[in-house]
Amino acid sequence: MASVSKWIPDPIERMNLALSASAVAASFALAPPRFAASLAIGVLFEVANFRALRRATRRLFTRELTGGVAWAGLFAVRFALLGVALYLALDAGANPAGLVLGLSLIVPASVWVAWQSQPPVAPMPGNEVPAPDDPSWDDWNPWLACPRDPDDTSQVKPEVDA
Repeated sequence: MASVSKWIPDPIERMNLALSASAVAASFALAPPRFAASLAIGVLFEVANFRALRRATRRLFTRELTGGVAWAGLFAVRFALLGVALYLALDAGANPAGLVLGLSLIVPASVWVAWQSQPPVAPMPGNEVPAPDDPSWDDWNPWLACPRDPDDTSQVKPEVDA
């Protein structure tokens, strides 16, 4: 049996599939049919929109699309198509709350994958932060995030009369 990661390589899309399938199944079991169907329609719109956005972004960064104007144009077309699809769904009697919930399920999926993908935070040896009154702070320029140039008088800390 082939793994899901072979068919859906993006971890956000895999998490979104699991979250969306769970939400749709729970809504069909617990909510009115109109709401459940609207949630499922919202999920379909969201899956298509996210997949297209991801594909277009990959094409932009691999230089298949020349310049940001083509990307922005495709984004506008996709956004307009999504608007038309939402209008048609609402006109057909879809529940607005179900549509919005279905469209929004990508957000928790993205946050979850980003949170799980973060590198472990561990103190690095040799990178201890000096005490606030340590004189080494005078050798660092926080505005430029670099060591101070001893010959540059503009970086000299002014004396404050107390």
